[in-house]
Amino acid sequence: MGTRKLCAALAAAALVFGVSACGGDDEGGSGGGGDTTAASSSAPKLNGKIAVLLPDSRSSDRWEKADRRFFEEGFKAAGLTSDDYTIKNAEGDPAAQRSQAEQAITEGAKTILLVNLDPGSGAAIIDNAKSQGVTMVDYDRLTTDGNADYYVSGDATEAGRLQGRGIIEDLENASGKPAVAILDGAPTDSFATDLKKGYGEVLQPKFASGEYRKVDQQAVPNWDGQKALTIFEQILQKSDNKVDAVVAANDTIANATISALKARKLDYVPTSGLDATSQAVQHILAGEQTFTVYFSIKDQATKAAKLAVEVARGQKPTGITTQVDNGKKQVPTILLKPQVVRKDNIASTVIADDFVSWDEVCVGEYEKLCPADR
Repeated sequence: MGTRKLCAALAAAALVFGVSACGGDDEGGSGGGGDTTAASSSAPKLNGKIAVLLPDSRSSDRWEKADRRFFEEGFKAAGLTSDDYTIKNAEGDPAAQRSQAEQAITEGAKTILLVNLDPGSGAAIIDNAKSQGVTMVDYDRLTTDGNADYYVSGDATEAGRLQGRGIIEDLENASGKPAVAILDGAPTDSFATDLKKGYGEVLQPKFASGEYRKVDQQAVPNWDGQKALTIFEQILQKSDNKVDAVVAANDTIANATISALKARKLDYVPTSGLDATSQAVQHILAGEQTFTVYFSIKDQATKAAKLAVEVARGQKPTGITTQVDNGKKQVPTILLKPQVVRKDNIASTVIADDFVSWDEVCVGEYEKLCPADR
């Protein structure tokens, strides 16, 4: 890349993170360490470290494959080194997450981004941290009745609406009265609650008018795929396999329903999802899942990293778009818009965003379904 183009690219990064883009000369070339040192020396000093507390790797593979990676890239672009931040995963254990928060504070964290495992444990972590002067950011999941200072997430209610509208689109030419099964996300997760609100708004008129029939609606504890599989197998058994569409709150749940249909050698039915995992992309290419809903995790994690760095540097956070009521207070919020991913826009969405790659998707039986010019 030419010097002028390189500086232009770095200047764009500087607008996002508020750091120096190019030095007075090009001597020294492209060493990453040099760029980071220059950015660090020109930016305000951090008031303590930054900690990111992720929830698990079972509810979705995005946490480790995407969020962690994009946080690391965001912090590095802002001039931070690995000594300035930590990223931990509680693997579904609230006690472990509480310990991780306490350890981060002991090690000097003054800004924590939290993906809570449930509102109660999340609120306790937030209260304990704030009592020690830590700024708390709810990331992805709002801690209801909590005391977080900021919230960064996708618009879950709108995502739910897109899921509902997508199912209606898929059933447009269905005959008779389609039987629809709904598998909600974790009942302890405010994000799942907002998703449910969204697709409920869209689908309830169809149920109320008798145009659609609701076979069953159940929540999947902890977004757990194995529990989703058990629930959906029971739904199929009770309905004599008469399910014409599935509202699956995320891709992990969608995969479970697809597995159940496959095991019974049943035809695949219109199925929603959320997260745009590589597995979901495979299912979409194969016609096993009709669509998923996607937030740019890269954009979300980058904006959250930027906010955390600004807070840690004593700067006024930028990018706040709205306020969200968590049941206790209005929380300054950055909300991202969702989009639907179907077979025809995979390349222009999740692939273009570097969220998943064709190399991840195009393996085994799915390779023949991928674009030849990828």
